[in-house]
Amino acid sequence: MDHPARPRRRRTRVSAEPTTRPVDYRHLTSPLPLAKGYSDDRIGEIHAAALTVLQELGVQVNHDGARDILARAGALVAGHQVRFGHDLVEAAIASSPSEFTLTGGNGTLRIGGRNTQFLPVGGPPYAMDTGRGKRSGTFEDFRNFIRLAQSFDVIHMTGPSVEPQDIAPNLRHLRMMRVQVLDADKPTFVYARGAGQVADSFEILRLRHGLDEAAFHSRPHTYTVINTNSPLILDVPMCQGLIDFAAAGQMCIITPFTLSGAMAPVTIPGALVQQHAEMLAGLVLTQTVRSGAPVVYGGFTSNVDMKSGAPAFGTPEYVRACWGTGQLARLVDLPWRSSASCVSNAPDAQSIWETQMSLWGALTGGANIVIHAAGWLEGGLSASYEKFILDIEQLQHMAELMQPVRWDADELALDALREVGSGGHFFGTEHTMKRYRTAYYAPWVSDWSNYGQWEETGGRTATERAHDLWQQVLARFKPPDVEPGTVEAIDAFIARRVEEGGAAPVS
Repeated sequence: MDHPARPRRRRTRVSAEPTTRPVDYRHLTSPLPLAKGYSDDRIGEIHAAALTVLQELGVQVNHDGARDILARAGALVAGHQVRFGHDLVEAAIASSPSEFTLTGGNGTLRIGGRNTQFLPVGGPPYAMDTGRGKRSGTFEDFRNFIRLAQSFDVIHMTGPSVEPQDIAPNLRHLRMMRVQVLDADKPTFVYARGAGQVADSFEILRLRHGLDEAAFHSRPHTYTVINTNSPLILDVPMCQGLIDFAAAGQMCIITPFTLSGAMAPVTIPGALVQQHAEMLAGLVLTQTVRSGAPVVYGGFTSNVDMKSGAPAFGTPEYVRACWGTGQLARLVDLPWRSSASCVSNAPDAQSIWETQMSLWGALTGGANIVIHAAGWLEGGLSASYEKFILDIEQLQHMAELMQPVRWDADELALDALREVGSGGHFFGTEHTMKRYRTAYYAPWVSDWSNYGQWEETGGRTATERAHDLWQQVLARFKPPDVEPGTVEAIDAFIARRVEEGGAAPVS
């Protein structure tokens, strides 16, 4: 089959029938036309308004060291409030790379341009499947979702998966990193939860890839997501993360969590002004720490249910915010990140249409990185096994649209048309027989049988089929090979850090 990962080293192949159909889901370039939700003049007005916010209102920066760094760069600091002049912001924009390469265990990913990467669900406190229901996330769940992410080429990086709440917070990052680097060979996520946890995670990555500190700092090998505390606050752990990742030359995705009508203005343009200002404030800090540090513009603006205050995703407003964010990211010449999120409480039809709306908003907005693209449920509170599989089918459809179109004289099928003539069919033509095994995308979850056949085989829904499929993927999983001595070195480091008490998260 085309969709699951083709084997690399000892990678698991998820396949029902072999095919030689050529596809490349590991390196996707979007051919989709870019949507413009706003005119260029209006995007310019949003940018100008954000600069006004930064200069006149400023941002509350709760990290003492970050305020000192910004003050030395020329920002105006009064207490915890920091105001940014236009020149300081424009200098940060000018020094940020518009494209860069992220290096992982199995190769490289180009970030920016029209390159597109899909990332799995990340960070929910709960896990969910149709057999066991909703429950607190465990280390087993975390490991399972990392293994699912590793098993599909259409997922390009690992993510924070589900929060393993059965591990103490001061040790959690050690076990999470061990799974990410040994059960997967894709670029790795690191939580920014304090300098100690980041330093431990970087060391595990260096041990996994045989890098000294200079080699690690020379190019991006990992990434984090920095969420501003909207409205207009950079808190202590997020500032520390910006500092640590920028100093090490690693990728920061700066993502204000701006819900229009709640922690952002009720109008989408107003929410985009706030989002843009918060992102730019974080950008200035990274570029002040290290000019040229790789940064991705994160967009997560959506609306809320004005009757309950609950977040809403996959809405028309969310799509408009994606389009505007893409335009703003291109204005400041940065790669940008979006999400494929939903609020449905079950892996049902609602979850699919909301996710697909979010996904179309991201892709037509030109997003380079789409996080939460597989497995997100319940507004981000749950990671769902069945939803992960259903989303993989959707992502593979999108990846198919990004495959280069083959074009030669035979594609025009004139010989087949001559052979069939008027009123015939093409099932048995030579042209069809040469191509029928590999002509089209073969569904993995979808059932294309007629009603009678479907009923005879149990009449099972897509969600029920997905329940079987995630278990089959995990049952067949084999981790990638590692160099001799690597596992021992990582385990020795982790054992020492456990004995020393690990590193507590910073709040």
